[in-house]
Amino acid sequence: MRNTAPKQATEWLAAAAADPRACKREWEHGESGTALLPAGRFWDVLSVPEDLGLLALDALLRMPGAEPGPTLADAASHRVGFFLPPDPASRWVGSGIRYAGAGAWIAVPPPYRAAGGGALRWLVPPDGNGTLHTPTVVELALFQAAVAAECHR
Repeated sequence: MRNTAPKQATEWLAAAAADPRACKREWEHGESGTALLPAGRFWDVLSVPEDLGLLALDALLRMPGAEPGPTLADAASHRVGFFLPPDPASRWVGSGIRYAGAGAWIAVPPPYRAAGGGALRWLVPPDGNGTLHTPTVVELALFQAAVAAECHR
């Protein structure tokens, strides 16, 4: 049996683009290998400083029953982005916290790109089924990460 997860993930992520075929061409043949996709349609992105984001992702992966959603690392800006369900009324407050919803654009690599393929890489790639992080679980993980970071200072 063939593994279709990468193809499903590619189709799911590209579907956020106005022209999914152009998006996939950009991933395959574009200069940067990334595509700009609009937030707010299928997902929003909560972007946090890298140190906090990596600790939060570690906490998320340890939570029983928590199913992680796509998580993107940007080595150039030292940030981690958690893909959440679209929520126009969402307000996230905190030092270095950025929320990208409707009207914002996110640069993303293809879901099949291996680590080391540029400044952007998937820490948790899309699964192709539309799984996203649960906002309350991310909030708890960020709280745990902030406490852990404070304890280690």
